[in-house]
Amino acid sequence: MIIGLVRIDDRLIHGQVATVWVKDANVSRIIVVNDEVAHDEVRKTLLKQVAPPSVKASVVSIDKLIRVYKNPKYENDRVMLLFTNPFDVERVIQKGIPLTSINIGGISYKEGKVKVNKSNFLNKEEATCFRRLAEKDIELDVRGVVSDPKEDMIKLLDKQNL
Repeated sequence: MIIGLVRIDDRLIHGQVATVWVKDANVSRIIVVNDEVAHDEVRKTLLKQVAPPSVKASVVSIDKLIRVYKNPKYENDRVMLLFTNPFDVERVIQKGIPLTSINIGGISYKEGKVKVNKSNFLNKEEATCFRRLAEKDIELDVRGVVSDPKEDMIKLLDKQNL
């Protein structure tokens, strides 16, 4: 499996992801990786329906992603991995999928979260998780849309004392 883009966006598949990011990353498949969503048949069906016609969409658990990643049948598939949070990304890395860059597009506001930029709100645990990912020399590219200038998550966290 060739990973063209890893993105954290709790909206999952939406207009920007389905059109611009898919084209920019030149992927033929979007894989939503989330244990909760993978077990919700309604959400799975909806996510598959909103993918563009030229792109296949799958919704899988973390364990299933690991199996698929290791399956030679998919070794030439160029994919986008789409997550809702940094913890799931960290688990995927711990289970053996090497990642070098993560695009952080949008993490919604919830009570107790701090605004990091216009599209991302984090709590202390999420900030700490991003710091652990950065310690592994993983690029943390904060951009909502392809044309936005890249921002470094760690610099944004430092500004907010997170």
